[in-house]
Parts: sequence; C-alpha cells; structure tokens
Amino acid sequence: MRPDGPVPAGPGGADIVAGIGFRHATPPAEILALVAQACDAAGLPPARLARLATAGDRAGEPAIRAAAETLGCPLDAVPPEALIAVDADVPTRSHRIEASRRIGSVAEAAALAAAGPGATLLLRRIASAGATCALALRAQSVTQDP
Repeated sequence: MRPDGPVPAGPGGADIVAGIGFRHATPPAEILALVAQACDAAGLPPARLARLATAGDRAGEPAIRAAAETLGCPLDAVPPEALIAVDADVPTRSHRIEASRRIGSVAEAAALAAAGPGATLLLRRIASAGATCALALRAQSVTQDP
C-alpha cells in the first residue's frame, strides 16, 4: 500500500523498515536483491532504509545478518508476541504462516512491529524464491501541516 503523494523522510532521511521473512537456505544476495526491488517498487531510495526486521527466531541466521551488515542497517529481532500484536494490520494471509506463527505474513508483521505504533505499511510483501519483503514507514516520520 503506497500513500498518496510523497512520503516525507524522518530526521536524517532514514525512516523505512524492511520486514523480511525467509527460508533457512536463502542466500544473503537474494535478500539484498529483494530489498532493492521493494524500495524500487515503492519509489523510495535505499537511503531511506533505517533497519531490517525479522522474526526473533530467525534474526541469528547468517543470511539476514549479512544482509543487514551489507546495507549498514540494524537488525531487529521481533518477538512472536510483537508480531501477533500487529497481525490485525497485516493484509496478506499465508495459510502456512498462519498455521505455524499465528500471523498472516512474517515480512509485513515484522516491518510494522519494528516501525512502532502507528506505522504505515507502504509496500505489501513481495516475494522471491526464498524470501519475502515488506516496507513500513515509522509513524514519527509522518508530519502533518499545522
């Protein structure tokens, strides 16, 4: 979901969280390519990327750690209860993920949870062979005209 009009950047310009879901054998290059594709699809420069986020039990995997390091972004390990807490705002419903994690999409839930209360999903999950990526805008990045 893209908002109408330009998306304002937060302080320093980095205000987007990329939520990532991935299979164990997914190489870092695939995750990096998918993040680049997501930024392009949302019309956002990669410099707007503030952090990566994934399910807590996957945050120690070498592929996601290498992708975060390459991008120069912190990696958020989102606990299951935080993923579940934002599931009502997750539009994509994967039956496999719902059965195993009680959420519709790891990528969308991780992006929203890591972006914080009031975050906006800018890009629903997109997928490659072994990964998914969704983008969320942190709520404090959105400013209103007085």
